[in-house]
Amino acid sequence: MPEKTKTKYGAEQIKVLEGLEGVRKRPSMYIGDTSKGGLHHLFFEVVDNSIDECLAGYCTIIEIIINKDGSGGVRDNGRGIPVDKHPVYKKSAMELALTKLHAGGKFEKTAYEISGGLHGVGVSVVNALSKKMIARVRKDGKIYQQEYKIGKPVYSVKVVGTCKKEEHGTEIIFWPDADIFSTLEFDFNVLRKRFQEIAFLNPNVRIILKDEKQGKKEILHYAGGLMEFVKHINKAKQALHKPIYFRKEMNGCTAEVAIQYTDGYNENIFGFVNTINTTEGGTHISGFKTALTRALNDYAKRKGVLKSGSLSGDDVREGLTAIINLKLRNPQFEGQTKTKLGNSEVKGYVDSMVSTALGEFLEENPGIANKIAQKASAASKARDAAKKARDLVRRKNITGFSGLPGKLADCSSKKVERTELYIVEGDSAAGSSKMARNKEFQAILPLKGKILNVEKAAPVKTLSSDEIINLITAVGTGVKEDFNLKKLRYSKIIIMTDADVDGQHIMTLLLTFFFRYIPELIENGNIYVAVSPLYRVRKGKDYYVYSDAELKRVLNRLGGKADVQRFKGLGEMNPIQLWDTTMNPKTRILKKVNIEDAVLAEETFSMLMGDVVGPRRKFIEANANIAEVDV
Repeated sequence: MPEKTKTKYGAEQIKVLEGLEGVRKRPSMYIGDTSKGGLHHLFFEVVDNSIDECLAGYCTIIEIIINKDGSGGVRDNGRGIPVDKHPVYKKSAMELALTKLHAGGKFEKTAYEISGGLHGVGVSVVNALSKKMIARVRKDGKIYQQEYKIGKPVYSVKVVGTCKKEEHGTEIIFWPDADIFSTLEFDFNVLRKRFQEIAFLNPNVRIILKDEKQGKKEILHYAGGLMEFVKHINKAKQALHKPIYFRKEMNGCTAEVAIQYTDGYNENIFGFVNTINTTEGGTHISGFKTALTRALNDYAKRKGVLKSGSLSGDDVREGLTAIINLKLRNPQFEGQTKTKLGNSEVKGYVDSMVSTALGEFLEENPGIANKIAQKASAASKARDAAKKARDLVRRKNITGFSGLPGKLADCSSKKVERTELYIVEGDSAAGSSKMARNKEFQAILPLKGKILNVEKAAPVKTLSSDEIINLITAVGTGVKEDFNLKKLRYSKIIIMTDADVDGQHIMTLLLTFFFRYIPELIENGNIYVAVSPLYRVRKGKDYYVYSDAELKRVLNRLGGKADVQRFKGLGEMNPIQLWDTTMNPKTRILKKVNIEDAVLAEETFSMLMGDVVGPRRKFIEANANIAEVDV
């Protein structure tokens, strides 16, 4: 448990900067979007305040509830928002904190030395975007309450009951506004994922997650903290050793680090600052990488594992899963979404702390140290072989007339911002799509059969595969350390496969390739999946249907006898049908691929596509009842 802050937390600690004007006009500036993601972000903002109480050493239990009436509730046993009157504004501090945009205890470091919700816009934004919100505080034997309507108080803070003298904490209940959000349905699994992450990072907190509508309840509590977290991420992989864990402090910056290597080829480094997931990295990640490379090079050279040369950063990170959890007094994030840490001094702090701690560990644990050094040395040799494979690709391109794959039917336009590459499987689908396309801006790249599962294959094998070489060459950016976004040849790379089980498998293999070798294109929003119809229903005119459930609705609506054609593959569609349903920008449906949760994405690809069978079997058994069997 963090040491408790030995200072008063009262109204004088609440600083006010401005009101709530503009939040409802531009909600996406504060919560990302007004669809499912933004809706759940409301919960995250409220819980962040409870976590700040945890970081200050006061909160040990957080209860999170999806209520039957669709509202969300969060209750903690922290100190409770101050309810006394502010000395300057002459209003209850609770009213100020929940109705003013930049008002809160995080601007006065006497109340919170460390916090995640540093910008102070959290619950006030939730208030502004809720048709109704109720705040209750238990402290000093009394229950205080205030109700709000679209961010405005309905009445002043008042005492509504009594509680035990030792009871304390804050409860927030909010009803999201249907005028703001396109959906009001909270997803238990989305909440569970984020709050499980928080529970791993805060081993002293017990999070109770309930869904009263579905009768679900789960208690999230991990006494092992980061070591349990790293094992959880690697549960579908073969670990080389038990997790390495250390905690260091320097100049008010505390770094907790957990490290575990697997026999795989991919690196996964996840950074957190005051429990905020810094998905875009930052100075703490840079410092960690520098220290890791130096420490392993020093060890490998000293012990004779490395005879000559040096291990690169890529070499020492192959097969690595690492979590860096930083606690920092004055974090500087890039924007309200807090996805990248910018504090320049942190790089040096983390570098120094990790270098010292990791160096000590390697010396004291020669068995584990030798396994890691041997893994990095083998990675270095394999990387040299992979480099030769990439060089071979370049030489093949130079000797060719255009440097492009022979099977690529390219488009005529050279304006990357409007060009599209369709990746299709098989000659039949390629033939239809070539005839259906608009040759000016749509290119077609056919692949032969299922591409290599890159999750299981070594990089040198992956980069020697003809189909993958063709794909990399057509895209143009290169992969891994050779990646260059400026060389991207198409603004949209569209995976277009059959709407059957084989097609879904091919799509998954392609997504695995992009996630593991060119994730920058996913992050940049260039990867799409085309949605092709399952059926054509003809009654007077053609109706294209995309699921069995939709087919039932269409048949019921049309009535009488229906002429129904089941499309087993893209090759069965004539060019006009393929253009109308799947390739015409005015009528097609495209799914944009993005990475909402890097930790979950990593776990999912490892589980579905990796070597370890157990987790995959459990997943199949758990989801068998909702799977559609293609006969």
